[in-house]
Amino acid sequence: MAVGSLRLSRTWALAMYTRGGLLLPPNITRHPQACRLKSSAQLLVRQDLPKLAYHKHKGKSPGVIFLPGYLSDMNGHKAMALEDFCKSLGHSFIRFDYTGCGGSEGSIQECTIGRWKKDVLSILDDVAEGPQILVGSSMGGWLMLLAALARPEKIAALVGVAPAADHFVTAFNQLPSEEKKAIEETGEWKLPSKYCESGFYGIPYSFIKEAENHCILNGPIPLTSPVRLIHGMKDEDVPWHVSLQIADRVISTDVDVILRKHGQHRLSEKDDIKLLVYTIDDLIDKLITLG
Repeated sequence: MAVGSLRLSRTWALAMYTRGGLLLPPNITRHPQACRLKSSAQLLVRQDLPKLAYHKHKGKSPGVIFLPGYLSDMNGHKAMALEDFCKSLGHSFIRFDYTGCGGSEGSIQECTIGRWKKDVLSILDDVAEGPQILVGSSMGGWLMLLAALARPEKIAALVGVAPAADHFVTAFNQLPSEEKKAIEETGEWKLPSKYCESGFYGIPYSFIKEAENHCILNGPIPLTSPVRLIHGMKDEDVPWHVSLQIADRVISTDVDVILRKHGQHRLSEKDDIKLLVYTIDDLIDKLITLG
């Protein structure tokens, strides 16, 4: 198929997908997520590591892999919307749960940035086929960068949604010295959050110390693939200037930062999702044209 014809068919799919403001591809009806996911989740069996729950839709390259945020799972709105969109284009898509989250095995109390990085690499190595566009939300944006550094040959492009590179370490280091000392003594940091019923995340101090080994904003980030970073300027959790730091440190010359003036941290409103979809569509078009 000629590139022009391919673009025409993809443009039609994109238009149908967003027609009437509905984030659904043609001929797809909305069902309760639990019904859709219960029968389709698979488990990746790994030697000496917990099994990972994932869902894979087979299709063309480049594929898309969604990396959730901290304590999120693969059933979130952005993940489901991207899956529907990739299906409408006929491209492969993978969503999964980190160790200790969602349907995956393991204890959340034993998890670290390093362990979750291994989860992403397991998906890249044992589930994905061909070049991939990694889409990382919040903490998933940090893991996205770490995974791309470890497997650059498997990465077609990167899309960060409020990427939280180095975030836990940066936020901890900004605390008053007395508070940091108390956290070290108790072994737990009660990080305020509006996303959980308790009003805070109980983060082990050991998690923070391990995360220090994976900080990447202190120097150049040797990634050459296209990078797109979307961030809300009303983000109260991860400041939008983090995306500017990432853009400055990545050595790729193909880097765009998109700021949403009224965007919140999760960027899961209808217009936020449309922007994400259009960003990925544009990347796929570019990669196909260049490839």
